[in-house]
Amino acid sequence: MRGMGNMGNMMKQMKQMQKKMAEEQETLNNTEFTGVAPDDMVKAVFTGDRRMKDLAIKPEAIDPDDPDMLSDVILAAVNDALAQVDKATEDTMGKYTKGLGM
Repeated sequence: MRGMGNMGNMMKQMKQMQKKMAEEQETLNNTEFTGVAPDDMVKAVFTGDRRMKDLAIKPEAIDPDDPDMLSDVILAAVNDALAQVDKATEDTMGKYTKGLGM
């Protein structure tokens, strides 16, 4: 029955780790990430749970003769913000999943 004490300690450590992971995920979810397009024509703000909070477009980005340019700068800002979210998620949560094949 000696091994049961070790199992109890391991379960306690796992619960502490789960609690810490949940806290860190909540903090990450509430963090805002701002992606910008070249020349700051468009700014996209996302939360850590990948929800868009705001999208700001400068008037000079809106050219009725070139709607593709507006699409391009919006995509650039959105992709920049989401890349920041991905990096922060990996930096924050990756320490828990390293070596687990996740």
